[in-house]
Amino acid sequence: MSKLFRTVGAKGFQPFDWANAAQYASGTTPMMREPACYINGAWVASALSDKTVTVEDPCTNQIIGAIPCMGYAETTAAIEAARAVFESWREVMPRQRAAAVRRWGELMRKHCDVVANILSRESGKVIAEGKVEVLYAQGYADWYAGEAERIYGDIIPGPRPGVQTTVFREPVGVVGIITPWNFPAAMIMRAACGAIAAGCTVVLKPAELTPFTAMALAQLADEAGIPPGVFNVVAGDAPKIGDALAESFDVRKVSFTGSTRVGQHLYRRCSETMKKVSMELGGNAPCIVFEDADLPRAADQLIAAKFRNAGQTCICVNRALVQASVYEEFKSLVADRVRALKVGNSFDPAVKVGAMIGSATLERMTRVVEDAVEKGATLMVGGKAVKGGGYFFEPTLLTNVPHDATLCCHDELFGPVLPLVPFDTEDAAVKMANDTRAGLASYFFTSDYRRQHRVARALRYGMVGVNDSALSSPAAPFGGVKESGLGRDGSKYGIESFVDIKYVLFSTV
Repeated sequence: MSKLFRTVGAKGFQPFDWANAAQYASGTTPMMREPACYINGAWVASALSDKTVTVEDPCTNQIIGAIPCMGYAETTAAIEAARAVFESWREVMPRQRAAAVRRWGELMRKHCDVVANILSRESGKVIAEGKVEVLYAQGYADWYAGEAERIYGDIIPGPRPGVQTTVFREPVGVVGIITPWNFPAAMIMRAACGAIAAGCTVVLKPAELTPFTAMALAQLADEAGIPPGVFNVVAGDAPKIGDALAESFDVRKVSFTGSTRVGQHLYRRCSETMKKVSMELGGNAPCIVFEDADLPRAADQLIAAKFRNAGQTCICVNRALVQASVYEEFKSLVADRVRALKVGNSFDPAVKVGAMIGSATLERMTRVVEDAVEKGATLMVGGKAVKGGGYFFEPTLLTNVPHDATLCCHDELFGPVLPLVPFDTEDAAVKMANDTRAGLASYFFTSDYRRQHRVARALRYGMVGVNDSALSSPAAPFGGVKESGLGRDGSKYGIESFVDIKYVLFSTV
């Protein structure tokens, strides 16, 4: 172990107790037994500093634990640990790598209640959604375990007699993964399972707002038999950790999920060492409701796509574009559904909308509503923060929103505010939908088969949901175009970002 670290706990120390799910829901005890990160198969803290980062429950404002505040030097040491084991891990047979990744996922499923409680406590996500996320994350382990044995090469006819052209796919090396707070399990497994299955090693930087889920997954990786150094977790000083991953030549790929602004900064830094990057960045998802749509179904799907995780996902509907001929009818359907949404503590089974992640997000939602009303919109439901503790904002419906209401229609909302924008024609709707530099997810509802194909092709987005809002699946390529990112996660395409293509010319003469 590097002199930069000190070991936490006695021999055999593990920070989480899988037998006691209730303690993680109660919030009466710290999330981890001791603040620690997972590096080279050991639970460690920094030997350079005793500084920690505290973590808050956004539903109660209660401090629920702390993590070591690691920085550039500790991240560099973690990269070295990952680099040192890479040469041996890449030689492990794909079936063995697949088995390790699959065991990791099986342990997630086995301990779903504990992981979901940890996830919901630190993120404010309602517990039902937390459990769905854990199982969704586990699906990536299953998917990439299968892909590990399907990383094929090619044999190409030689350019002249006596030679053979062969193409190999080889793991890129150390992968730096930077994940957001809003899906603290799924975003880790989506990237890490692909990297590890392909034969790469990983240094993960989770969000400082939700680090405990990452640490729980590290403990499960250890119990699954993933070797020391293959999966490492460093948390603390986000800018310094990010810079270390971007600047290190030993890190040959960076996977980042987060804001467009930070992604652009990392992209520039990664270019200096010519490493691969995949980035899932901000969205501005439109949802178009045409006059021939099944309106009750469209309303149900819109509510699901808008208010999941209190509107704090990259593929949440940002603006609903509704054809003028059905606008009043649809507005009424949506308003009834928004009023029925209960806001509150994530562990209350009746709650459908949990907390926002911090005070700044509440303030921003207030500004969004005020800006829309100043531009001529009508506040129909909600519109203000909930008093009494925690970071809660009322599910909000804004109607008759002009499309030039910038904060509503052109910036990423990332909160429980739904603007309804009227439109007249199909061409006008598509033009408004595409009027953004983002290009992640989009949705539309129509019963016209020809329109389904026409509009799906016209929308300039990486993903389009037609009469459905449940886009995410490990088997599907998740990602965006324009300023929403680069590359794809999941599907048969996802594994490609973790391998290099090598061409070898063999002479048979």
